[in-house]
Amino acid sequence: MNLILSLFLGGIFLTLGSPLTYGASAKHQSSYELMSADNKAMQDDPSLNPAMFWVGDGENLWQQKIGSQNKSCSSCHGDAKRSMRGVAPQFPKVIKGKLQTLEGQINQCRVGAQGVSSLAYESKDLLALTAFVAFQSKGMPISISETPANTSFLKKGRQTFNERMGQLNLSCAQCHEDRAGLKLGGSLIPQGHPNAYPIYRLEWQTLGSVQRRLRNCMSGVRAQQFEYGSPEMAQLELFLMWRARGLPLESPGVRP
Repeated sequence: MNLILSLFLGGIFLTLGSPLTYGASAKHQSSYELMSADNKAMQDDPSLNPAMFWVGDGENLWQQKIGSQNKSCSSCHGDAKRSMRGVAPQFPKVIKGKLQTLEGQINQCRVGAQGVSSLAYESKDLLALTAFVAFQSKGMPISISETPANTSFLKKGRQTFNERMGQLNLSCAQCHEDRAGLKLGGSLIPQGHPNAYPIYRLEWQTLGSVQRRLRNCMSGVRAQQFEYGSPEMAQLELFLMWRARGLPLESPGVRP
């Protein structure tokens, strides 16, 4: 019989016990599998998924001509259903020597091709465009692989994932690998895969990026948060997407 111990750490109940096996032989599991039937139905039905409002806004923004070049996204990329199919599962990726997230690439296109300023992280328009682009690849497997171009960034992201941080002295791996499937504050701990982002969290009552969720976790362990769009964020996001390789993209997802 396994001994289960509940600790109260900084206002959080953490249930400790024998962790699930997590490694090369462990089955990847989306946190979708841990949701209630009602929440699954909300994600699966486009008429119930509140994130689809952002996807609709993103579709409108895709066609909108703006900036000094009077260009829209479609001016360069055409029909997103074809041109953006398979794009999101490959991000973050190295472009001209720089590790670029999907949000970062959208902003790069705005500045370089449209002649307008970049959008702020977590802004409605950036979330809408990101959700719209990601939606075109819904159901496709995450296809990040280690390459000579990204290996150094992947190594740094892995180090961050395994590094203890904050006043609670916890790492991402301690929760999402060692204790995945156990409980934290009464809720099951997921494996921590980012395959449904951007997601609509019922807790937030809005859409949010994976970087917002990572900052929430850092706040939870009372650690200094990485800045939105920082190299550290991109490296950690790259490692998480590599770690989730093979899982289907669910974006835009719904979570409690």
